[in-house]
Amino acid sequence: MLLLPKTLLNNAGIKDLNLLSKLRALHTASSSKKDYKYRYYGLDLSNRKLKNNVITGVVEPASSKLKSIQMATEAAITILRIDDFVITN
Repeated sequence: MLLLPKTLLNNAGIKDLNLLSKLRALHTASSSKKDYKYRYYGLDLSNRKLKNNVITGVVEPASSKLKSIQMATEAAITILRIDDFVITN
């Protein structure tokens, strides 16, 4: 799970991994109910800070997730149909 943030930091030219350790600490803290507000924190590479992505407006649309699930389901059904065809013949 840390591969993407490390790659982003590296591509932004930021060699300081302090941001990554702070982000990980915030995400770990967000697993408890009292620090739930840190759940949406992510990297702001322009300002070299951590920010709440939802407040900033950086979100992944639900439609892309739904489309991915639909495509994966269709692929699985197709594989099962081919498997049934091979077994019957």
